[in-house]
Amino acid sequence: MIQRVLEKKIQYDLFKGKAIIVFGPRQSGKTTLIAKVANNVGVPFLLKNGDEPDTRELFENATSTGLKAIIGDNRLLIIDEAQRIRNIGLTIKLITDNLPDVQVLATGSSAFELAESIHEPLTGRKYEHFLFPISYEEMCMHSGDQEERRLLEHRLIYGYYPDIINHPGQERRHLSLLSDSYLYKDLFAFEGIKKPSLLQKLLTALALQLGNEVSYNELSRLIGADKETVERYIDLLAKAFVIFTLPGFSRNIRTEIRKSRKVYFLDNGIRNAILSNFSPAGLRTDTGALWENFLISERRKLNSYQDFYGKTYFWRTTQQQEIDYLEEQDNVLNAYEFKRRQGKQKMAPMTFSRSYPHSSFQTISPENFTTFVSQKK
Repeated sequence: MIQRVLEKKIQYDLFKGKAIIVFGPRQSGKTTLIAKVANNVGVPFLLKNGDEPDTRELFENATSTGLKAIIGDNRLLIIDEAQRIRNIGLTIKLITDNLPDVQVLATGSSAFELAESIHEPLTGRKYEHFLFPISYEEMCMHSGDQEERRLLEHRLIYGYYPDIINHPGQERRHLSLLSDSYLYKDLFAFEGIKKPSLLQKLLTALALQLGNEVSYNELSRLIGADKETVERYIDLLAKAFVIFTLPGFSRNIRTEIRKSRKVYFLDNGIRNAILSNFSPAGLRTDTGALWENFLISERRKLNSYQDFYGKTYFWRTTQQQEIDYLEEQDNVLNAYEFKRRQGKQKMAPMTFSRSYPHSSFQTISPENFTTFVSQKK
């Protein structure tokens, strides 16, 4: 079994008087992870699934007395897919406040209900973690650096979802299942999504514009919807952990692009499945965009697991000077340019260097990318 980085972090947080919430996309391995944590902790536990109607009925309007009866002598209560249970935040608050010897461990595949209903009731009463699809670093720990480097081209096309890694030779089939419906299950259940076909058009448009700045006005014309609908659907896709956005960086220069954004996919395989394009990297015209998405999504995993509290951006000016990726933390600015082919290191644009003289700049290529996506130096 592949060891997940979050396992030790979750175990460290157990029985410290706070609920533990694990967010992440469907099929990213949350259920497997929490089951392993439960089996290793060595206390009686109760596992409930929010996808089950009887579980929702059990917890939606429970009192503290009723919760004591439900939990019984168990020390650990696990609620999988907790976003499906109405008022789950209040329910977890009751348990945390009235049953101090009981540890609540809840997972959520969507930020729709869980994040919105949990933040206020559980202020100061929770630890939050985010589980991504399997990371490059986790695979290196599992099968070794050399083996994972050999599979780099494969990962650019098929990504890192556990089902994909665990079913070699059946990647297309499992990615199709994920991209056709399962990842969007929460979206379709959400009352505001009334046109699944429109959502699919938007996903296709975003997949085709990978690595480029997106315009909501342009997207609205492409898919035949108003700008507000496009903006709302992109926000919902981010809350369903299908995509994420990167804003433009702007501080000192009048010509810097201020209000633009780029959209990336949490996983390369999902992006390629949306386009039904699994051609090898060497035969594609979008390999540079796949390389950029791979690096930024893997860096995002690494930063999350290392508790990075900074901000991330891209940088571009109206004169088309650009840098792919920036990180800012504690007033330190680090800039990165991504190159698919090895070769001469690129220099930072002069405008950027003059405006941010204390920043660092590095080109990331297949030659040195492991230092960017893992803790190994």
